[in-house]
Amino acid sequence: MQEAIIKTPVGTAKIIGDANGVQRIGILDDVADVSEIIPEALEDCAYQLAEYFEGKRKTFSLKLNPQGTDFQKRVWQALLKIPYGKTTSYLKLSQELGDEKAIRAVAAANGKNPLWIVVPCHRVIASDGSLTGYAGGLWRKKWLLEHETPPAQQSLF
Repeated sequence: MQEAIIKTPVGTAKIIGDANGVQRIGILDDVADVSEIIPEALEDCAYQLAEYFEGKRKTFSLKLNPQGTDFQKRVWQALLKIPYGKTTSYLKLSQELGDEKAIRAVAAANGKNPLWIVVPCHRVIASDGSLTGYAGGLWRKKWLLEHETPPAQQSLF
């Protein structure tokens, strides 16, 4: 496994992967030195994340290799279907996966998402519209949602 540390507007991120794909992208609470050299297998991921934060990318095209249970992988696949700038609820996600009673299991799988931003778990909110649960901190979830849905510029006339 190779790794790279990059800076983002919401903190330092660590990318882990190899030729088989990106296995993990996570946000670090501690300050870490940025990688001077990004391993070739992770260059595209670092580049696409930079484009996302610059507002130039709304979807990712990366080879992914997340590690998890079959159920977790099903949830993560469902997260990939949430469009940029949109949100869904944990309940709706559970219903789309075929069992609304699995809401807690879906929320737990969402919380174990190993591919920060690329698999957009930040787009899942409570049924009442409130921001709940985010491994990276609710302030980051709020920032990411606002980044994806900037307020429309109003005309003076």
